Amino acid sequence: MRVLLIDPPFYRFIDFYNRYFPFGLVSIATVLRNAGHEAIVYDADYNDKPSHIDYTRLTEHYPQYIERLHRPDDPILTEARRTMASMDPELIGISIWTTYAASAFRIAQIARELFPDRPIVMGGPHASAKPDEVLRLSPAVDYVVRGEGEQTMLDLVEQIESASGDPTSVHGVSFRKNGQIRHAPPREKCRSLDEFPFPDRGLLMNCRKYSSEDMGLIMSSRGCPYACSYCATEIGRTSYRSVEHILEELRTVRRRYGTVQFSFKDDSFAVDRRRTEELCDRMITEEMNLGWECTTRANLVTEPLLMKMKSAGCNSIKIGIESGSERILGEMNKGLTLDRIREAARLFRKVGIYWTGFFMMGVPGETVEEIRQTLVFMQELKPDHAHIGTYEPFPGTAMFADGVRRGLMKTDMTLDDFFEMLPNDYYKADIRRQVDTIDPDVFEQLEVSMKSEFHAYNKSMARLLKRAKSRVALYVTQPAALVADFQKYLSWR
Repeated sequence: MRVLLIDPPFYRFIDFYNRYFPFGLVSIATVLRNAGHEAIVYDADYNDKPSHIDYTRLTEHYPQYIERLHRPDDPILTEARRTMASMDPELIGISIWTTYAASAFRIAQIARELFPDRPIVMGGPHASAKPDEVLRLSPAVDYVVRGEGEQTMLDLVEQIESASGDPTSVHGVSFRKNGQIRHAPPREKCRSLDEFPFPDRGLLMNCRKYSSEDMGLIMSSRGCPYACSYCATEIGRTSYRSVEHILEELRTVRRRYGTVQFSFKDDSFAVDRRRTEELCDRMITEEMNLGWECTTRANLVTEPLLMKMKSAGCNSIKIGIESGSERILGEMNKGLTLDRIREAARLFRKVGIYWTGFFMMGVPGETVEEIRQTLVFMQELKPDHAHIGTYEPFPGTAMFADGVRRGLMKTDMTLDDFFEMLPNDYYKADIRRQVDTIDPDVFEQLEVSMKSEFHAYNKSMARLLKRAKSRVALYVTQPAALVADFQKYLSWR
């Protein structure tokens, strides 16, 4: 079967920088291709000449995103229509995240106009959290894939191709039958990720446009054992790839695309410390001379581990700090104390690894004083880069359920809601009311002030130079990366 998988445009509509490739879709396409199907990934969000990079100001551009979705002749939608028509797929798969749900629905509408009788499938975090809503709101969508998509999509494609009957036999799929929405049993999570081939980046349409660093996205594990109340990541058993499987992908991507800077996409890198040390030891022994970054947690880092990671090429680490209030960290079920975060910050400085701290404001029940404590805490920690975001509710999370109980969130959206509301307001009962403990006007002023403080903090020349220093090895081998980073810096400034 000829399958076209689409990552809908979002950042591209507002001309924001969007690094890397749609990992999940390429992974699914690889499994389909290896089973004998023709599969290609259309990354409609790829933008090789972005203008913006300051993500603390991302939401200021959301009105432009919504406005462009309403223009049938928008160049990006016109390109999407032309691309789908030229591919003439027998099945279309579309990824959907809550933030860009409207774009996913629009792409599904276009696909249905072009191909009235061909199956359209949606998958991704929002589809997994709200399968009923997706099928109810979008008549264009025939099937929803819940959870991990590789084996489910393969089984679904082969079931459709064979016309053998009831998709209920495909675990992890939701669909309509006789006007009713039905859900097949959930699919058991894969225990060993070595069962899947690593994503073949060559299945990306126009893959030559991607930089070598864009191709360096890699995942060594899936899942997270922690249960942060704001996070939509599936909680429970973490699945892993073997060290040899990871190393083979690193070697292959470097050989094919010249990649020397990688990014581990794991939800929490280094959950299994022994395995992480084994990976680093192999990278050191084999003298791979690669740079890489990862996202982890403050409670997972120790000085010996960080030293080994740095020796293996780790040049950037991101951690979620979220709040400077001990109470709010508890409400988030973060499993961290302020002192443990302080210790992690001390270790990053001592070992000399560039690090980013992610912070959040505007969660249910938060007070003005607690938001100010977050700013004070950030200034105390002195991360090399600090990002502040306003809480956006994601269905399926514990914090979303708490917001519903407080009257801040509504459980369902209409299709008009998705196309008229700004993405950061999705599921809010009242778009003016971010939290139940702060007057809307006061919160609005506080949000502007906090984001301005973080932006000013990040403009420090010393911090910018430290970021550049962490990437010197990349610049030496690929001078074009230095030029690209300098252009991003000018855009950000």
